[in-house]
Amino acid sequence: MQEGLVATHRDIASRRTVALVGPSAAGKTSLAEALLWKAGAVGAPGSVERGTTVSDHDPLEKKAQRSLNATLLHFTHRGITTHLVDTPGAADCLGQSLPALEAVETAAIVINAATGIEPMAVRMMEWAKQRERDRIVIVNKIDGQGVNLQSLVQEIQAAFGRECLPLNLPSQRGERVLDCFWKMKDEGPPPDFSSVEQAHRALVEQVVEVDAAFVERYLNEGDVEPAELHAPLEQALREGHLVPICFVSSRTGAGVPELLDVIERLLPDPAESNPPAFLEGEGEAARPIQAAVDPDRHVLAHVFKITQDPYVGKMGVIRVHQGTITRDSQLYVGDGRRPFKVGHLFMLQGKELREVAKAVPGDVCAIAKVEELHYDAVLHDAAEDAHIHLKPLEFPVPVHGLAIAPRRRGDEQRLHDILQKLVSEDPCLRVDHVASTNETVVYGLGELHLRTLLERLTEVHNCQVETRPPRIAYRETITAPAQGHHRHKKQTGGAGQFGEVFLRVEPLPRGAGFQFVDEVKGGAIPHNFMPAVEKGVRLATEQGVVAGYPVVDLKVTVYDGKHHTVDSKEIAFVTAGRKALVAAVQAARPCVLEPIVDVEIAAPEQHMGDITGDLAARRGQVSGTQSATAGALTVLAQAPLSELASYQSRLNSLTGGQGRYTLAFSHYEPVPPAVQAELASQYKVRDE
Repeated sequence: MQEGLVATHRDIASRRTVALVGPSAAGKTSLAEALLWKAGAVGAPGSVERGTTVSDHDPLEKKAQRSLNATLLHFTHRGITTHLVDTPGAADCLGQSLPALEAVETAAIVINAATGIEPMAVRMMEWAKQRERDRIVIVNKIDGQGVNLQSLVQEIQAAFGRECLPLNLPSQRGERVLDCFWKMKDEGPPPDFSSVEQAHRALVEQVVEVDAAFVERYLNEGDVEPAELHAPLEQALREGHLVPICFVSSRTGAGVPELLDVIERLLPDPAESNPPAFLEGEGEAARPIQAAVDPDRHVLAHVFKITQDPYVGKMGVIRVHQGTITRDSQLYVGDGRRPFKVGHLFMLQGKELREVAKAVPGDVCAIAKVEELHYDAVLHDAAEDAHIHLKPLEFPVPVHGLAIAPRRRGDEQRLHDILQKLVSEDPCLRVDHVASTNETVVYGLGELHLRTLLERLTEVHNCQVETRPPRIAYRETITAPAQGHHRHKKQTGGAGQFGEVFLRVEPLPRGAGFQFVDEVKGGAIPHNFMPAVEKGVRLATEQGVVAGYPVVDLKVTVYDGKHHTVDSKEIAFVTAGRKALVAAVQAARPCVLEPIVDVEIAAPEQHMGDITGDLAARRGQVSGTQSATAGALTVLAQAPLSELASYQSRLNSLTGGQGRYTLAFSHYEPVPPAVQAELASQYKVRDE
């Protein structure tokens, strides 16, 4: 390692990584600005409304006045460097917010004191728990009118568990915040509820439970000095035995210095948190391995964000878990055999790039102009690490579709290239080419997701497009076994075409996919023609049979056929396989499947009757309700995605603009006969 670049374990102990996650309008971006300001990283906090924040620097974010991307920020205060990830709160932006959980030690779930616990807060808390991140709840906007913080704490404990305890308490109606961990007794102004002594005692009792020696000492002596509780506190955070609650107002700055103190003195450094979920090998043979938080070991890092910067080019944002990366380091991408050289290493501050000499475990930085980088790629510098990867995140399935085409002929390739760049930046975007209609269809998580994509195409990339109404990702399947046969015979002036295929189809369990089996005996179909038969079968499943949608969850067994020594060609068996499959599916009681989504709707309690009635009219099934905040409920339901087009407009009319909802793919199930008949009729007209 170059002189002056030697990494030490002290470097690692001085690192903190925190992701601000939670619902829209919780004030995450404003809180990030307040932290940057109090830490001295900026001269003054920016404003979302004026478009002056470090975080929301994208023109589309400024226009929408909301976060659409995960943004990297950092500040150094009292010798501690904190890497902060400000994430968007919309459910449509989960492709940006979820990967942030893999890049940090601590997930900070930010809650708006006025609106209380919203569905996105519940989701992010659960995802962070599943990925074994340390968690902290930050209650923002404590100075809002009519907020009841004592009641909100009770709701937080009811929703997330009794392990959620205040680390500090608001005082003077949210104008200031009182520390309850280091301060052991009430001094100065009283808190708005509870007491410092009571909150401190609850924290200590919760922390010492993870260590039997401390429990005995606490019972005998009655108290433990907070300075002695660092190790058991970190253990309690790692195990989820303690989820601290902090109170802030990003608008007035109340509680922000105290939150800085919590980050620096109580939140874990990289060596104190749960290790990342690395796996070695594939499938069932994969075994978990643990990265060593050691700057002197070989490098292990992963890419959790891809950006396409118009000036810098393709840039991979990485989290270093093991080893030290410097300029000129030679790194491999996954199982790639050719290393690349790190030309530049950047620390990110919103859109600003600051070149740094090294990155150690716990650092979040960026590498530019390496085309091989992709989301979730593992970077390493040792051949033995070629088969190491992270345990995949379970992203929501994108089910909102939009057919898209360039407005100007000849721009097809340019549109394709731009879409591929946008998909590389967002793991929840998908682009498919539908052969049956020769359409390019973009799938996203919702209306906002697709609208943002279109705005980025037109305003950022200057690519004008035409769109068709959202397409639902229907599927086709079969419900009974059947057989199919086709003889393709074509005679022209010269050599002809001949191929004959006999096959049978069987339904598979939902989600099993597609299986192709060759049971031909005696060379009835020569071995060299079987790939052509499979190609024809797969072509038919891609194009659809009943309504033009992919056929799924079936097993196809080719058991007989005929060939001609002169006239048999691959094209003949492709055609025979395709038409035999169509005949078999038509005889196997086919049905169309539609995506069913889980719906969570948060709205004032007085509108619940209208909402549940409207869901029933949309073929929805309500499974229950949950208490959100005072006077509000969350409806849990399932409904066909096709019935929820433009649902936000309908929800606004039902609730006077006070309702919010999130969707998540659940499963596929058959459509009603009338809907299938309509889809089949539309396909027939389209096909003619």
